[in-house]
Amino acid sequence: MAPRPNWKGFLKLSLVSCAVALYPATSTSQRIRFNIINRETGNRIRNEVVDAETGDPVAPEERVKGYEIEKGQYILLDEDELDNVALESTHTIEIDEFVPMSDVDRIYLDESYYLVPQDDVAQEAFAVLREAMRKEDLAGLARVVVYRRERLLLLRPRGKGLLATTLRYKNEVRNEADYFDDIEDTKVPADMLKLATHILETKKGKFDPAKFEDRYESALMDLIKAKRAGKKPITVPEPKASNVINLMDALRRSAKADSKPERRKPASSSQKTATRAKRTGTKRKVRKAS
Repeated sequence: MAPRPNWKGFLKLSLVSCAVALYPATSTSQRIRFNIINRETGNRIRNEVVDAETGDPVAPEERVKGYEIEKGQYILLDEDELDNVALESTHTIEIDEFVPMSDVDRIYLDESYYLVPQDDVAQEAFAVLREAMRKEDLAGLARVVVYRRERLLLLRPRGKGLLATTLRYKNEVRNEADYFDDIEDTKVPADMLKLATHILETKKGKFDPAKFEDRYESALMDLIKAKRAGKKPITVPEPKASNVINLMDALRRSAKADSKPERRKPASSSQKTATRAKRTGTKRKVRKAS
């Protein structure tokens, strides 16, 4: 089944626009999901929407969103009123400005989407915009309404399309000073820093998401299989607190354990022959070139 877009509309830069669609770039459908079961009957439990005062069930057509203005007093908003909130970004992604990616603090990055042209007419304008951004190494800042909320968008070229990443607003990011101010200013000794740097160097690699798996999901599936087979689930003992040791000694041990063994160069044929001769007590006669 072809993926369904989360949003359809127009990508606009100045007087240039093209029809586009937003598709989610990630998925959580592969995660293990649970149902809530009545332990006594073995039946699934059904959540029911009830009136908070009367306790009576409320049918879907009788449910309406409400904004509390005073205790117990609400402004009711119908679905069509919410759909018709007058914002241009409901149907248009208009790029406001372009910035270098280095200017974007990663803490503001949220969900990612693939932005693609929606029809043949949009292909050329889309490609021109994409390649101009790629040539100048710039990201576009725009706005869009998804799920009835206006989100900031960061647009970047990715392959033949654009990667659109929603950004958190400033008031959604907590002030780091509230958490970091109590951390003491510690002067790190040069020898400790050198050892720690060495450990980092031995563990340096390239980011490859294929190397990582969700070990918790795997352990959950093992638990489910064990329960289904009537076997005793595997349990992992809780880690015990380790003895307090000297930090410098711990760094030295870590550096020694993590050091990669040096690769020896393969021995040449003459070296191999000499080694065999030494073991057998014989000497290899060397012919002089005529």
